[in-house]
Amino acid sequence: MVRSMTGFGRAKLTIDGLDVTVEIKSVNHRYFEFTSRLPRGCNFLEEKLKSFCAQYITRGKVEISVMIDDCGEDNTEVEVNSAYAAALVSKLNKTAEELHIENDVKMSSLILLPDFLNVKKRTLPDETVTAAVLKTAEEAVCGFVEMRETEGARLKGDINGRTDFILKQVEFIDERSPKTVAAYRERLEKKIKELLGDKTVDEQRLLTETAIFADKVAVAEETVRLKSHITQLNDLLNAGGAVGRKLDFIVQEMNRETNTIGSKAQDAEITRSVVDMKSEIEKIREQIQNIE
Repeated sequence: MVRSMTGFGRAKLTIDGLDVTVEIKSVNHRYFEFTSRLPRGCNFLEEKLKSFCAQYITRGKVEISVMIDDCGEDNTEVEVNSAYAAALVSKLNKTAEELHIENDVKMSSLILLPDFLNVKKRTLPDETVTAAVLKTAEEAVCGFVEMRETEGARLKGDINGRTDFILKQVEFIDERSPKTVAAYRERLEKKIKELLGDKTVDEQRLLTETAIFADKVAVAEETVRLKSHITQLNDLLNAGGAVGRKLDFIVQEMNRETNTIGSKAQDAEITRSVVDMKSEIEKIREQIQNIE
């Protein structure tokens, strides 16, 4: 299936006491480019996440964001600085005696001191964090891939409609081209008769001039190649996968053949068809820039 390079996926799971949220998003880019936004101390995840994303993405600028909240029951350890508190209370008691005042130090006052309590978050092994994040990333990538495939199907349908239009124009040109030669012969013969009056027209010379004109405006080779390119383009769209670069090359060839037809055109109807074809080819080229 053809995939767009634009996508977004998000998942949130709770694993081993960790609330993990992963967001994956991508936009158009010529190559695969990876960036990540990770919690502090989790840089060890970057290469693993890059390898993970590379399994699903060939082209596109990808950004993955990871948020981790440790919500486990035993995730926090509190230490009381007893020695510091004892020394402080002793000093306060001594000062109160010296000043003959009441020492009303309470626990609520000690808790407010910056060095009285030391709160530590538990430290989980890197392997535990990695497993939780990758599991969540697998959930996020499902929605991400689905979105890219949905958009890819829409792009494919749009391109198919435009190639159908171009094929109709090519068929018209194939049908119209011989008529332009016949019309040229008629115009040439009429002009010669006007110039010669009652003199006999040199039929051989007329045939020669007509043949030269026919060779000059012949576009059969170009239309055959153009139809072949359209067939290749449709085959690639049906095959799916990472076909964006190949499609881009084929569209360049389609444009080249169309330009050649336009340069040979000696007929207003064919010229109009060429203009319409070039417009559709440009729209196809723009759409292909979004395909992986």
